[in-house]
Amino acid sequence: MKYYEVEFSFSPMSGDASDLFADMAVEAGFETFEETESGLKGYVQQSLFSEKTLKTVIADFPFEGITITYDIREAEDRDWNEQWEKEGFEPIIIEMKEKNGNRKEDCPAIVIHDGRHLPEELTSLQSPHSSFLQIEIDAKLAFGTGTHETTRMICSQLISLLFPLSSSLSHPRILDCGTGTGILSICALKLGAQEAIGYDIDEWSVDNARHNAIINQVDDRFTSLLGDAHILNKVEGTFDIVMANINRNILLNDMPLFRQKMAPGARLILSGFYTEDISMLVEKADTLGLQLETQKSDNNWACIVLK
Repeated sequence: MKYYEVEFSFSPMSGDASDLFADMAVEAGFETFEETESGLKGYVQQSLFSEKTLKTVIADFPFEGITITYDIREAEDRDWNEQWEKEGFEPIIIEMKEKNGNRKEDCPAIVIHDGRHLPEELTSLQSPHSSFLQIEIDAKLAFGTGTHETTRMICSQLISLLFPLSSSLSHPRILDCGTGTGILSICALKLGAQEAIGYDIDEWSVDNARHNAIINQVDDRFTSLLGDAHILNKVEGTFDIVMANINRNILLNDMPLFRQKMAPGARLILSGFYTEDISMLVEKADTLGLQLETQKSDNNWACIVLK
């Protein structure tokens, strides 16, 4: 996917101002920032960038006496994840915890690994009642392998909702909005879901999700589609669990479409945003007849479950 690299200069320079600005600029589609001597360098997908919103953020910036200027250029078209692809990642264990911090023995743990790092010893799972599910993900992108807080939190929620399968979710259908590597759909299918349909705006992600489904032998129950949320108008039926790990603005915009595809009693699992964004998303959900059931946070990243 194509990115813009935007250089922001603050006059005078202020660390507090740049931190606040980075939070506000998410509204214009920015995903990540790095600090520079004069301010920030931000990265945003070209298809998601709103310069109109960016200008509004600058005009409404609450720090008095600070001038913000910016310069937009296309980011270098190269493999940003080359080192990640070469090195891969160490196995990641996601497990449910009791209130005392011990692992819940009646719930399986999820072990996520790539093809280079097989989990030979899982000492934390070696007990008479241990069980775990293995998910292998080709290490093409760091986001969507389980290393990110949002991915781990959604996987944890899937364990809670799908294991053991309740009578009301005996044959659950799963909708994965912004499927990426397909890890969340694969997790749900290995936990017993009947079928998962995922979509993504990036062609590479759609192909990679299919590839990972084949590796994990769930490709007969997984469908990966290319498009944005409007592709849901072509998807038949409703779903018992809808999940989306996307930035706040897209979630707010697409939530009505998610709601239309939810079966009675269905859950909507959302992540990809910060704890301070929870109230905004819950307010939007309330207008759609959805109520907050659960919320979690990890390093200021948040995950909520709506019913």
